[in-house]
Amino acid sequence: MDHEPGSRGEIRDFLTSRRARITPEQAGLPTSARRRVAGLRREEVAVLAGVSTEWYTRLEKGHIGGVSEAVLDAVARALRLDDDERTYLFDLARSSRQVGRTPTRRRDVEVPPRVQWLLDSMTMSSAFVRNGRTDIAAANPLARALFAPMFDSATVDRRRRPNIARYTFLDPGAGDFFVDWDAACVATAALLRAEVGREPRDRALHELVGELSTLSPEFRSQWAAHDVLMRHDGVKQLRHPEVGHLELAFQSLDLHLSDRAVHDLVIYTAEPGTASEERLELLAISAATRSRAAEQSTSPSPEA
Repeated sequence: MDHEPGSRGEIRDFLTSRRARITPEQAGLPTSARRRVAGLRREEVAVLAGVSTEWYTRLEKGHIGGVSEAVLDAVARALRLDDDERTYLFDLARSSRQVGRTPTRRRDVEVPPRVQWLLDSMTMSSAFVRNGRTDIAAANPLARALFAPMFDSATVDRRRRPNIARYTFLDPGAGDFFVDWDAACVATAALLRAEVGREPRDRALHELVGELSTLSPEFRSQWAAHDVLMRHDGVKQLRHPEVGHLELAFQSLDLHLSDRAVHDLVIYTAEPGTASEERLELLAISAATRSRAAEQSTSPSPEA
């Protein structure tokens, strides 16, 4: 399996995986009992996209850098790509024009104080800032309390910064914390796949994918699926060690902190009038108390 971001193998595997999931019947094409593959053949995709078989074959082998947007659109329609997958295909085309550039270690974008103030003002919602590698770059007290198993995990880096992907795939407790751990694995791997398309020369991202591929069979399986997710919203169930079962709605919002790096503001809240709201309130009170105690312990004592 090819883990090199932006490689021709990445393009080949993505297009091949999308082609394999579409049946001739779904595409409105004739079929026969002697057919050896369930998905579309290359020549069938070429017909649907309005290009020659030779041309599409070359494209699927990774020669995508000089392809026009109109042709990429036609291929995306032929393969029935959703919006995230289409964006990913265009990102791969853009990154292929940078072949020859060596991976570099991007400097992490610092979260400005105004964003931390915003997070801290949300006292009844868990809120944190996540970058494209799924590092949690900033969080409010309730987020630290809600995701305490992740903040306290041995998978945090030397800066004491949690990484959602490392926790999900490498911490044995993640399967208990996330009630639907399988869904968490699918979404997390798909978020990283999207980041590979956006930032194919990010050395830290390359190292993270390699680490997870080496240590986690579940990640290897999900990575091979080539699923793509640009953002993640919905409902998540957590099994919290302090307050028990929680069913929370979460929303991801684009947060512009730099011209290049992707950051999301992710907010978790509970439906009003539910048991989850009561439990989240208890957790919020506990988090606020601990936060005040920590502030007092670090504040300079008044002069006598």
